[in-house]
Amino acid sequence: MADPKGFMTTPREVAERRPVEERVQDWQEVYPGSPGRAVLPIISKQAGRCMDCGIPFCHSGCPLGNLIPEWNDMIWRDDWRGALERLHATNNFPEFTGRLCPAPCETACVVGIHRDPVTIKNIEVSIIDRGWDDRRVTAQPAAWHTGKTVAVIGSGPSGLATAQQLTRSGYTVVVYERADDAGGLLRYGIPEFKMEKDILNKRLKQMRLEGTAFKTGVNVGEDLTGEELLDRFDAVVLAIGSTIARDLPVPGRELGGIHQAMEYLPQANRVARGKEVEDQILATGKDVVIIGGGDTGADCLGTALRQGAASVTQLEILPMPPQTRPEKQPWPTYPMTYKVTSAHEEGGERVYSVSTAEFVGDEHGHVAGLVVNDVQFVGGKLEVIPNTTRTIDAQLVLLAMGFTGPQREGLVEQLGLELDARGNIARDASFATNVDRVFVCGDAGRGQSLIVWAIAEGRSCAHAVDSLLSGRTSNLPKPIQPTDRPLVLG
Repeated sequence: MADPKGFMTTPREVAERRPVEERVQDWQEVYPGSPGRAVLPIISKQAGRCMDCGIPFCHSGCPLGNLIPEWNDMIWRDDWRGALERLHATNNFPEFTGRLCPAPCETACVVGIHRDPVTIKNIEVSIIDRGWDDRRVTAQPAAWHTGKTVAVIGSGPSGLATAQQLTRSGYTVVVYERADDAGGLLRYGIPEFKMEKDILNKRLKQMRLEGTAFKTGVNVGEDLTGEELLDRFDAVVLAIGSTIARDLPVPGRELGGIHQAMEYLPQANRVARGKEVEDQILATGKDVVIIGGGDTGADCLGTALRQGAASVTQLEILPMPPQTRPEKQPWPTYPMTYKVTSAHEEGGERVYSVSTAEFVGDEHGHVAGLVVNDVQFVGGKLEVIPNTTRTIDAQLVLLAMGFTGPQREGLVEQLGLELDARGNIARDASFATNVDRVFVCGDAGRGQSLIVWAIAEGRSCAHAVDSLLSGRTSNLPKPIQPTDRPLVLG
């Protein structure tokens, strides 16, 4: 244990963000310098709050199985090199998870039963940010090569994790990405103020130095067929994500000015990085309504505020979550509680228990507002509350209601892959599909989930590919089961 009394004597502290009036004027991360640098002055004492409990439930809360008590103790003892090694032992990309993960490890922290949990996420990102600053994060090329080749389709976190694990184990790995640059949603879905893309670029540079090849601007299924993939490679891994956005088929949906979040956010990300976008969707001077109360909706909120929206309203069909853990979601499960992201601190209004009945337009065929009703759950069913109909002004509507599965047209159909009952690509316990030598990992097989699950599945999928092609798995972690679920109720 680091500090035997730390969890009793030291209160929880987190990294302070930049002032709202400053950060909404730019696209830089909301923390001064970086999240890891912002937390450095308090990090040692915060690490000392870790109890190093006999059964570290933080391990079960984290799909990656991060060795949290070990690197907490090392930070307390000022062993940053050792902490970085232990962090990388289970997580290929802690600079991503330390910024983007909702930290289910913290809700499973034993200290959190009666006190505020350890600031695991802040400690994690401080270790990796300092590792980059100290140039301790270096390329790890394979000592020998197997002569086997693997294609990874998709360069999001699951695809990158698969590729890095296999490249380091001696495989020739080619990652295909249909966008003009690698990173998947990390590149064009996550706003710059949550993770600056220089963070992603550094990790991609490391992977290239290790030997991973990236082919961008290639739409596999069109530019390269499934049959050609199987002819060229010994194994194929599909990490194509869950990209079919959930729509809202109500009257007026055809009006102009109604867009999916993933039409809006990638354009803003490109412009924030100095790229030109024709006919960019802009919130400037408009009343913006975001339908969907999750992280993607919050990303749209922060982006719209930085573009100078006149007002932003975020609608959620579910009731407002409680401030504290509900009795039906006991420790160590991940509780559905009220959360305030950095974007919510910056402005906008959140409206709960409301359903959109219709979009109304102006004489030019452009959206002008939404007709909404208050709703409530009665007997497990959603019902409209009478006499609550009203109209909300909106010249821009963004749909951020999640995703329903991977794209079926093209590669999935060409390979003849079976789908499960939820519309995801079916796979067995070794991440293998019904087609020989074809594997699937991440959201494409699991459904829309957390970044930690994507990385964990990528690592485990690499283990399965290695097992098939060479029969040795000594250099790769034992896989999680594709049917594993996080400690979440509801």
